Amino acid sequence: MEGSIGLIDLTGMIDCGKGVRLERGVRFVLQDGTALVSDHYYPAVTADEGGPWPTLLMRQPYGRDIASTVVYAHPIWFARHGYHVVLQDVRGRGDSDGEFYAFRHEGKDGAETIAWLRQHAACNGRIGMYGFSYQGSTQLLAAAENPEGLQCIAPHMTATDLYHGWFYHQGALRLASTLGWGIQMLREDARRCGLRAASDRLESAWSNVRTQAMHVPYGLHAAISDPELPGYVRDWMEHREPGSFWSELDVSERLHRIQVPALHISGWFDTYLEGSIAGYRAMRENAGSAFAREHQYLLAGPWVHIPWGDRVGDQILGPAANLDTDTLLLRWFNHWLKDSQEYAEEPRIRHFALGTNQWHSAQKWPADTSYNLYLHSAGNANARKGDGVLHADKPTIDEARDVFVYDPEVPVLAPGGPLSFSGPMDQAVIEMGNNLLVYTSSPVTNALHIFGQPRVTIYAATSASFADLTAKLVRVTANGRAEFIAIGIARSSWLFPEYKSDAVYCWQFTLEPTSIVVAPGEQLRLEIASSAFPLYDRNPSTDAAPQFADNWNWRRSTQQILHSVEFPSALHLPIAGANA
Repeated sequence: MEGSIGLIDLTGMIDCGKGVRLERGVRFVLQDGTALVSDHYYPAVTADEGGPWPTLLMRQPYGRDIASTVVYAHPIWFARHGYHVVLQDVRGRGDSDGEFYAFRHEGKDGAETIAWLRQHAACNGRIGMYGFSYQGSTQLLAAAENPEGLQCIAPHMTATDLYHGWFYHQGALRLASTLGWGIQMLREDARRCGLRAASDRLESAWSNVRTQAMHVPYGLHAAISDPELPGYVRDWMEHREPGSFWSELDVSERLHRIQVPALHISGWFDTYLEGSIAGYRAMRENAGSAFAREHQYLLAGPWVHIPWGDRVGDQILGPAANLDTDTLLLRWFNHWLKDSQEYAEEPRIRHFALGTNQWHSAQKWPADTSYNLYLHSAGNANARKGDGVLHADKPTIDEARDVFVYDPEVPVLAPGGPLSFSGPMDQAVIEMGNNLLVYTSSPVTNALHIFGQPRVTIYAATSASFADLTAKLVRVTANGRAEFIAIGIARSSWLFPEYKSDAVYCWQFTLEPTSIVVAPGEQLRLEIASSAFPLYDRNPSTDAAPQFADNWNWRRSTQQILHSVEFPSALHLPIAGANA
């Protein structure tokens, strides 16, 4: 192939059809001497457009040829629409040099890459970034360096605060996702280091990754504990409190340095839902300029992490769930990098309401106006067959306490069962156990649109001085299906500076955000337990470090939930339109 695009020699490039060309394996050397490798896709030269063009950059650790095509159109598609698209292997991954340590180098490396691309013959100086999950973090970290030329980003299903939004939820480790992702990432490290035995262990674990959280103690899992492997997975498990370890890896304390518009995409059943929504809200409040704060956008769909479409679990969510996110992303970049103005009329928030399976819009995240449902029972709310009730009226008498036993050896399972699948899974089987409490409302008479972040106030006493409480919101359909909506967990050590056994404490914590319409005739349900395993790691009920705990130091505990005049435990629901 002969010819050129401006100063770019096309000789030896790969023809991708319709004039698009691919240049593989382009090397760029960072200031510290580390070489990063990228693939470049060049648009066709036409009579109207001969380049240079705006550049789209994705930096990722999974192999640049994959290009996150599990959820996005191939880079060739974006190149056909007039973009110079660059896919780069981050430090220590793919063909790039150096050692990989998750998140640590992405800010500086990303900023240097952007400075290099601004001088590239195919780039007109206007750069945007896109990508989801880790590729979302590479955008945020680069943007916090405030590099010249970066004009917009599109961080999807990621977190600005890694501790709160990615790894831990109110003190409990997100075990299944953390261990699973850690095993996935260490596989390439083992191969690069030539560690065959470690590689074999990791590949064996990866072949059945959803069962790995069953390993006890999980911090000593053979696949991650090899001292010759990088230590970042062990570091995640060791640093169980927020602090400098985490803030040095993320942008949580550097949001004021981000001065570009961002299009955030979240999924109601995504692993990083909490982090993604919180990241949007944090940047709306704390980005580094009025312009950046004003131009944060959120699209919250009904999706899991992968894929994005109209099927979640065993549910069919209708044609609206098959939103064309590629075209939406193209419009976003056209607006900011080509001055098309085609995103100017978009609402700040678009959210998919489960139940009706329709999209809604909002200009701001809802305030915390609540519809309160109080817990009631005659003291036997255990399981679905018990007498637990949710009602708008507060208790007027001192009702009998509800009691359940938490056993770390037989924990209450996650909403998606022992394999922790994501989605609106039926909870009816889990609700048959006496090791959780179930409170159900009367059928609603008018449609109720819950939009925002539910929260709970639970008055509880536990026989152990180390305890967890979980709260799960469920929709009960007319045919009796108990459909998972959202969950929250809190660890006593997270909520209380000092916590004593058998004393009554007020547990107040949030569940993950949602948007759902409960139809007339349907019911709301709240489940209370002390575990949701293996979504979260189990509390040993002792002072043993959870990652090193096993049946030698696990202890059973008895939990009492109060609902009385003095202790009115309640579920607080944000209702769409309540603040209008």
